[in-house]
Amino acid sequence: MSAVVVSGGKQYRVAPGDKILVDRLAAEPGSSVKLDRVLLVRDGSDIKVGAPAIDGIDVDAKVLAHSRGPRIETLRYKSKKRVRVHRGGRADYTALEILAVGGLKVATGTESEIEPAKAKAASGRKAKTAKPTAKAAINAKVETEAKAAEEKPKRAARKSKKDTE
Repeated sequence: MSAVVVSGGKQYRVAPGDKILVDRLAAEPGSSVKLDRVLLVRDGSDIKVGAPAIDGIDVDAKVLAHSRGPRIETLRYKSKKRVRVHRGGRADYTALEILAVGGLKVATGTESEIEPAKAKAASGRKAKTAKPTAKAAINAKVETEAKAAEEKPKRAARKSKKDTE
């Protein structure tokens, strides 16, 4: 189950277990927060769209930490006019972990309860093959180029006009 919520005038697509950064909220780390402005909820093939928000559905989240974003600098300059304006700042963010969407909570059971669920879910899917890393891909490319260079016969050099005279 996933949802689209609004926080700080921005929209975020969330699902249980996701971690997101939103504009700073007035809540202490470790406390829980309800995001009640839900625009869309998707549960499998069932989709509910609000006009503009869905009543009765909210998203429960836990505040992980407060942090600051990267420094943003703006500079305005006009040549030959002695106009130089330099401004900058850092945005304050709150890290949230989504606990529940519309009443559906994250599985927090013991390992023995979670393992059968994972096995059941994995049986219906194809097994994923490991993707080669970038380094392995580069090494494979270099090897194939080296083999191609060895197999390729060398062309005879062209004769110039001086050689023929």
